[in-house]
Amino acid sequence: MIVVADISPINYLILIEQVTVLTKIYGKVVIPGAVRDELLRPPAPEAVRNWMGQLPTWLEVRNPAHTADQSLAWLDPGERDAIMLSEELSADQLILDDRDGRREAQRRGIGVIGTLGVLREAAILGLLDLRAAVKRLEATNFHIAPEVLARLLRDQP
Repeated sequence: MIVVADISPINYLILIEQVTVLTKIYGKVVIPGAVRDELLRPPAPEAVRNWMGQLPTWLEVRNPAHTADQSLAWLDPGERDAIMLSEELSADQLILDDRDGRREAQRRGIGVIGTLGVLREAAILGLLDLRAAVKRLEATNFHIAPEVLARLLRDQP
């Protein structure tokens, strides 16, 4: 299975100490260099920068082979490169939270899941307690719409 991830899911999964569910669910995960670079910059939380400074073997950094797709110029570099890399690798899944980026990926036929979807999948597999993980996520600056939260917890495994 080929899975590509954007900035936000990696950032939040590190912050709530659940980033290892990615390897348990997907095996290897690929991120573009732009994602790595952004997660290493000073605006990123220290815990994220520290984790990114010692990448595990299951997280691979790759750059898209093609030059920037001008039709994606309106997205930030991480989202743009994650979508391009997903297309190039024929990824099975793109882990992406940004609504506009998700719509564009879906328009291009790329399967998309977000941070909440990953947490739900991990809960289904018995890897974490969904309510506890969401509570930790809510303690960050991750925005969860009340109706989405209610549906997620109502439908939890």
